[in-house]
Amino acid sequence: MARHFISSRMVSGISVVMMAAALAGCAGQKKELTTGSISSSQSVSSSMTASQLAQAADSIGKAYERNPKDRNTGLNYANALRMTGRNEQALAVMQQVAIAFPNDRDVLAAYGKAQAAAGQLEQALNTITRAQTPDRPDWKLKSAEGAILDQLGRSTEARQRYRDALDIQPNEPSILSNLGMSYVLGKDLKTAETYLRSAASQPGADSSVRQNLALAVGLQGRFQEAEEIARRELAPDQAEANVAYLRSMLSQQNAWQKLAKNDKAAGDNGTN
Repeated sequence: MARHFISSRMVSGISVVMMAAALAGCAGQKKELTTGSISSSQSVSSSMTASQLAQAADSIGKAYERNPKDRNTGLNYANALRMTGRNEQALAVMQQVAIAFPNDRDVLAAYGKAQAAAGQLEQALNTITRAQTPDRPDWKLKSAEGAILDQLGRSTEARQRYRDALDIQPNEPSILSNLGMSYVLGKDLKTAETYLRSAASQPGADSSVRQNLALAVGLQGRFQEAEEIARRELAPDQAEANVAYLRSMLSQQNAWQKLAKNDKAAGDNGTN
């Protein structure tokens, strides 16, 4: 039976991808950020090109400059900044919003997401835990908490959070996808594929769920099948970008497999 190896570098990359998906603030919906007091034409979507995202973030940023104490504008500006990779700036915005609205559950949740995106994992876990309320548990926060716990290496706790989230929102594709990616991080690729296929089969599954499935399939050596999954239901340019990223990840895996085989051979020789 073939063994599959995932290096620490790939694990780190997968963790970041999973974190971004889990903390996007739109789990279970199309990845679109509504803009509150900004006009609906300024919404931000993952289907936008990098230049379109940058333009939208700039537009929302100007509204934020005009009224930095507006709650919705601050929340949406931070979301837009995260989507353009400006995590430190997003955190700075959310710090100001949290000061103005210290007891607002949605603000605390967004603040925790900004902390996680900026790498402040322990602080993010504390903030998101504070945002959760026992009488009205939020499945998105449960799933986000799981993603942070996975980043911290606490996979058993993370998977329990995902299952708690599924109790609240059964068959939610984003939760199933996060659970599947948790098993990818744990190098249990067969279990990961099972959850990711279930996620991809749900009516609300989006492209990110299918890309996670493609990665899990590719890591098992089924490269053609992985590329077919990565291309599904996407515009040609998006499909090519996803396939290029998938190939990059998997080409690194081939080298890591060889290193792992050499390490195993050296270990066997040392015990003879």
